[in-house]
Amino acid sequence: MSKIGEFFNKVKFFLGDVRNELYKSTWPTRGELIESTVVVIVSVVLFAVFVGLCDTVLRHVIEIILRR
Repeated sequence: MSKIGEFFNKVKFFLGDVRNELYKSTWPTRGELIESTVVVIVSVVLFAVFVGLCDTVLRHVIEIILRR
């Protein structure tokens, strides 16, 4: 039974540490969060366009090579 009590004491200590660390952290404002989200969405779209263009070019190159 002491192992179970020891386990719960460790969990309680861990959760207390987590709470203390969360109080120390700084959270983004709503504006910062929206700005970061827009940056991520634009980056993903640009990367998707780039990959799509590369795929199209490579597909055409492979078709040209296989026709010969």
